[in-house]
Amino acid sequence: MDDVVIGIDASTTAVKAIAFARDGSELFQARETYPLSNPAPGHFEQDAEHWWAALLSALQQVAKAIDASRVKAIAIAHQRESFTLLDNAGKPLIPAILWLSEELGREAIRDWSGKPPDPTPALYALAWLMEHRPQALAEAAAVVDVHAFFVHRLTGRLVTSTASADPLGLLDIAHGVWHPRLVEAAGLRPEQLPELAAPGAVCGTLSESVAAAIGLKAGTPVIAGAGDGQAMGLGMGVYGPGKSYLSLGSGVVSGNYSGTVTTSDAFRTLVSPTGSGFMLETVLRSGMQLVDWIVRTTGAPSAAVLEKAAKDVAPGSDGLLVMPYWAGVMSPYWDGSARGAIVGLSLDHEPRHLFRAVLEGIALEQAIATEAMEEQTGKADAMIAAGGGTNCPLLLEIMASVLERPLFVSPVNEAAALGAAMLAASAIGWFASPEEAAKAMAARPARQVDPVEALVPTYRARKEVYRDLYHATRDIHTRLGAIT
Repeated sequence: MDDVVIGIDASTTAVKAIAFARDGSELFQARETYPLSNPAPGHFEQDAEHWWAALLSALQQVAKAIDASRVKAIAIAHQRESFTLLDNAGKPLIPAILWLSEELGREAIRDWSGKPPDPTPALYALAWLMEHRPQALAEAAAVVDVHAFFVHRLTGRLVTSTASADPLGLLDIAHGVWHPRLVEAAGLRPEQLPELAAPGAVCGTLSESVAAAIGLKAGTPVIAGAGDGQAMGLGMGVYGPGKSYLSLGSGVVSGNYSGTVTTSDAFRTLVSPTGSGFMLETVLRSGMQLVDWIVRTTGAPSAAVLEKAAKDVAPGSDGLLVMPYWAGVMSPYWDGSARGAIVGLSLDHEPRHLFRAVLEGIALEQAIATEAMEEQTGKADAMIAAGGGTNCPLLLEIMASVLERPLFVSPVNEAAALGAAMLAASAIGWFASPEEAAKAMAARPARQVDPVEALVPTYRARKEVYRDLYHATRDIHTRLGAIT
């Protein structure tokens, strides 16, 4: 039986290779971690060979657990914006760069690439290399994102997906091609860039040597996937108008489908993982990691203990307001100097008040982000939530009440890998399109969390105060940063 596809999710910390059946059920999962280095403030690196070793090991484990003859195709989701340089033999010339901050232009770059100025797109790191390591950039045979690196190693072909290349900041998103002006700005030559394929296209097939090493069949198709954010949305069943996704992880990522290109500082514009249309995406860097910070800082035994105490705190946290920019802010301000703020503290406040105020701050920030996206896309009929934050009932209650809509909680733990598997399933003809694959393979929501109507007026009023908080503190944070 050829009834299995493998979805790969190569995140910042690990590679997961997961075998899925035609109905989207998970059959087997293998996970291999790799280290992350931080050689300078704001600069994070990995060895791309560690990515490859982890992928080989994970695929070997899947091949041992699942009869190799059943595996029909492989597709890739991965950490976005990360890249490395390859020599003519396909060996990395430098450590893979994950994050590096440098300034470039603004509105033209945003309108071409869909990405407002921010440290994350690789365009800025490439510009830094052009200034500081021009020889390495000039000698490189290829610049590859994680997707292109894996496809090259698996198949021998230098191909990446438009939905993978897109977050690098070099793509003309309206036409699905490398933008010559952006390529030039990054100090690259066109021949250094991988071939582009639409999500769900066949990039190549497993080579004889790799197939023998991992125990799968030579000739198994390797399918163009997408960045992990877009793939995650697809895996949660968000693939067209009327639905949005909300990932409550270490950061908070949300996305809405748009049928046309639209750009704004209020969101990033990304190629849709289905290859049709676009995804508008917002990111709050400090999500559940901020909740963890509160637990550590207050010395509470656990988040559950604080959550239980916070349930007895009135909405509004007795006058506390939290702006959750502990790691700066991406959309809508794109300000790396921004920092968190706790406003309204008094001697009456306790850790439980602070805990609730943090949850409210995350929800208020998300509400403003969602409003900005929905000005372009219209209001989504369904918002599907996933991630570790869905295990916090108080957060979901607050979020639904602030957003003034029900949240449908997805039971899927590995949505990015499932999204990749959906693209594989469509490519090999199990389904007529990625959208049809998503309909068949996405799990039904596990539960629905409705707004608490009594809370809505309170949060609606607090949202109007919250809107002014960034502007009231922006100059202070800039001045503090300059002194530091």
